[in-house]
Amino acid sequence: MPIAELFIVATPIGNLGDFTQRAIDTLSKVDLIAAEDTRHSRTLLASYAIARPLVALHEHNEEAMAPKLVDKLLAGESIALISDAGTPLMSDPGFRLVRLAIEKGVRVTPLPGPSAIITALSVAGIPTDRFVYEGFLPARQAARIARLNALCAESRTLVFFESSHRILDCLADMATALGSDRSVAICRELTKQFETVLRGPVAELQERVRSDPNQQKGEFVLVVAGASENVDEKMTQAVSMTKALHEFLSASQAARVAAKLCGVSRRELYALIDTAIE
Repeated sequence: MPIAELFIVATPIGNLGDFTQRAIDTLSKVDLIAAEDTRHSRTLLASYAIARPLVALHEHNEEAMAPKLVDKLLAGESIALISDAGTPLMSDPGFRLVRLAIEKGVRVTPLPGPSAIITALSVAGIPTDRFVYEGFLPARQAARIARLNALCAESRTLVFFESSHRILDCLADMATALGSDRSVAICRELTKQFETVLRGPVAELQERVRSDPNQQKGEFVLVVAGASENVDEKMTQAVSMTKALHEFLSASQAARVAAKLCGVSRRELYALIDTAIE
């Protein structure tokens, strides 16, 4: 029995001119297209006169749909997976389908193209040799601050997605958790008509966005500079954190947590415990 391919197809994040010819050709020929939002995708596909059967695959039905789609693949049908915009699986559904297809021996073929993450990194003016993609931060402030605190010592560049109704709160929490002078690039509406990229210290950008309602609209990618890799600064931070945590934890537990969060040697921090905790 023939086994067809599962194509992972990137679609434009805004500008329709970024749709690759290979993606258009593939979507025009597959037996079925799995889309996050069929209404949104139908409009996009119509722009290129692509008329193929569509099926919805989103976070609420993927667990049930993935086996059904893989059965179609095993029966010889070809399927393309697309998301609302950009490269599938990047904060979008599709992981369960891809994993199951691989487990069943189905060939999975990527069709590269637009990605908001890479697009933002390319214009941020912040180091891109090492970066961490964190997706969306938690919606609740307490959880968001906790996550940012856990990332405060991360030396790699950080990349986040954010929504218009949380952008100001997010920037305020970044200033608190990461420091008001941490360099950030706010990439808004990338490749679209009202694209803007603001660069500077997070506290400064927070005020710029607050004072300009237009900068509070649209979709955002935040590129945040990593923490300084100065070992002495990290160890100083770890010592301070150990002191604070010792109010609730034993000395060894406090040092263990602080070492992990600050990215320092646990053994070296242990050696400083006697002087760090009074």
